[in-house]
Amino acid sequence: MLGFLGDPNYPSYQVFITAGISSLLTGLLMPPFIKLMRTGGIGQQIRADGPERHLIKQGTPTMGGFVMLVGMLVTCVLMSSWSPEFVAVLLVTLATGAIGLLDDIESVAHGRSLGLTAAQKMVSLCIITVLFTLYAVNYFHIPPTIIFPGPIEVNLGVLTSTFNLFGHTIEVPWLYMIFEFLLMAGLSNAVNLTDGLDGLAGGCVMVTMAVMCMVAFTRGHLDLAIFAIALSGACVGFLWHNCYPASIFMGDTGSLALGAAFAALAIMTKTEIVALVMGGLFIIEALSVIIQVVSFKLTGKRVFLMAPIHHHFEKLGWSETKVVIRFWIISGAFAVLGFALYFHLN
Repeated sequence: MLGFLGDPNYPSYQVFITAGISSLLTGLLMPPFIKLMRTGGIGQQIRADGPERHLIKQGTPTMGGFVMLVGMLVTCVLMSSWSPEFVAVLLVTLATGAIGLLDDIESVAHGRSLGLTAAQKMVSLCIITVLFTLYAVNYFHIPPTIIFPGPIEVNLGVLTSTFNLFGHTIEVPWLYMIFEFLLMAGLSNAVNLTDGLDGLAGGCVMVTMAVMCMVAFTRGHLDLAIFAIALSGACVGFLWHNCYPASIFMGDTGSLALGAAFAALAIMTKTEIVALVMGGLFIIEALSVIIQVVSFKLTGKRVFLMAPIHHHFEKLGWSETKVVIRFWIISGAFAVLGFALYFHLN
């Protein structure tokens, strides 16, 4: 289907068309989905210990991430050539999205803001990461290394076991696999934590995925570039309905899938450290929660007025839209910094 709407001789044109199709498709599919959720009385459960002004969002339709994934998938069917690399990243995204969907359904069914347990999520993410990493290393021959600025290359394949399975030699780089699990689980949960204000996670992922598209494009991975920009476009279509005051939330279906997609793209393009810089806003959000929990357990005092950190600024008196727009700017700055670092390393 690669030539359906784009000439393979003009790959940049295909990328732009992909962004437009994904944005439009997601935006058009969202209203009937919102209506369906409202008819079924399926809405977001707001955490009781969150900001009081968020309580009015109770019952807002959720699981918008499902429509985002559908919009991305249909777009990729039209525009992608379905290379093995693309299929692997797509399966990771859909599998993680399925975990998020189960989490959202569990949350809605029990009428509380908690869904699956942390252990259930971590085990599921561990299985997905192990399978993806083994496939990347053994099928795509992705080296089990990580590259730091300098450039300094650290070999995480020093502890590698070799097994023979059905006549095939399987290499298991234990240290690299642990690192990739931390990357995927960390980014998935970081995007999930960022998804606390109308338009916040969607806008930040939109920018980050657009830059990741450029990274994949310069690497010669057109299918991965199309995948990344399709997700960025899906965020645009979603934001039309998720901007303040939101008509729908993405839920864990979207946030976990988007974080995993970001990590999977970083692995396939060998830009794991660059990706951490590009996703700096997500890292800050996650660290704010960790710092808050550790500080309270050790000293009984809180560092922030509320965590994640976007709620801290709400408590300081910033309006929700001010927090969101300023965090978009910060996310964009991190994405540009990461892209500059990428060119420095290459």
